[in-house]
Amino acid sequence: MRVTTTRLDGPLLFTPEPHHDERGLFTRTFDADDARAAGLDPDAFRQDSQSRSLEGVVRGLHGRVGGGEAKLVRVAHGAVLDVVVDARPGSPTFGEVETFRLDDTDFVTLYVPRGFLHGHQTLTPTADVCYRIDAPHDPAEDVGVHYLDPDLAIAWPAPVTIVSERDRAGGSWAELAARLTA
Repeated sequence: MRVTTTRLDGPLLFTPEPHHDERGLFTRTFDADDARAAGLDPDAFRQDSQSRSLEGVVRGLHGRVGGGEAKLVRVAHGAVLDVVVDARPGSPTFGEVETFRLDDTDFVTLYVPRGFLHGHQTLTPTADVCYRIDAPHDPAEDVGVHYLDPDLAIAWPAPVTIVSERDRAGGSWAELAARLTA
């Protein structure tokens, strides 16, 4: 498995080498030794979750304050544009956005460190996104930024079809940034 850094400070991409034959394919989606070699504690991940979304759906931008959470994100079926925003005050890439295509062809897993906002848009008729998370969910720590925030200017590649009420009510990046740096 190849591990690469991204433009932002902190996220990592884990790219496996699928083995193809006449039956289909087999690939490793997680390897504790590779995670450890990349500086992650593989035993820290405590919860696996999965979402299924329809084409055009946007989920996010979600984050957590306080203890926060780190996560490994991959797509088991379909494709998404995955988005991360560095929300760590003092980080050299604070407030910057980076996007990644995650799909069921390349099987890349994105490591999202604590202190990042995260979201995605489904690019195929359906997409199953799998999350391996290192902390139990605490709703009191939840924060969100509107997916069309003008300061973040995320270029969603397809028309947005469905967004949850929670995500439509997301705040602004400017408000969250002020709160985080206060």
